[in-house]
Amino acid sequence: MKTTALILMVTLFACAQINAQEKQIADPSATKISWYGNKLIGSAHTGTIGLMDGWLSTEGNVITGGEFRVDMNSIVNTDIKDENMRERLVGHLKSDDFFGVEKYPVAKLVVTGSNKFTDGKATVRGNLTVKEATHPVEFTALRSKSGDVSTYTATIVFDRSKYDVRFGSGKFFSNLGDNTINDEIKLEVQLVVK
Repeated sequence: MKTTALILMVTLFACAQINAQEKQIADPSATKISWYGNKLIGSAHTGTIGLMDGWLSTEGNVITGGEFRVDMNSIVNTDIKDENMRERLVGHLKSDDFFGVEKYPVAKLVVTGSNKFTDGKATVRGNLTVKEATHPVEFTALRSKSGDVSTYTATIVFDRSKYDVRFGSGKFFSNLGDNTINDEIKLEVQLVVK
């Protein structure tokens, strides 16, 4: 009888743990990812890039995992008014000088966890893959909820030189002067999951 009670308690505990784990699916059409890049002196460029798909798992007040894929072919510039110049910049960003999207059409963020959300804010950890190079990233996420929809807002900054995006980088080329492009790329993310 004691053995049966023990088995029943372990089973109930295991079921509670499974039920406590919640998986939410990303809504690519509602999610927005904006990018920012600039020269060390002078001009900056902005644009957007599209989320293909993704999911996030949570347990209680903690993110336990997730994976998001970004379509590198969806890069768009939003600051240049002249259409020809805008297309030229986007073509250059898609070229082998930058992201080589023909060979590397997908970038990926694998979320490995977070600390506990306090006042709607937590530090999230993960691994970012661009051009088949993977490096750890850490960022602060803000969470808001409305019914069964959660929105996570975050700023993710990564060093492009670690991902073999070398064009105009002072880490790989000397004497660039005013043409040196900052190695830091900033992503402003508004992720919507259900």
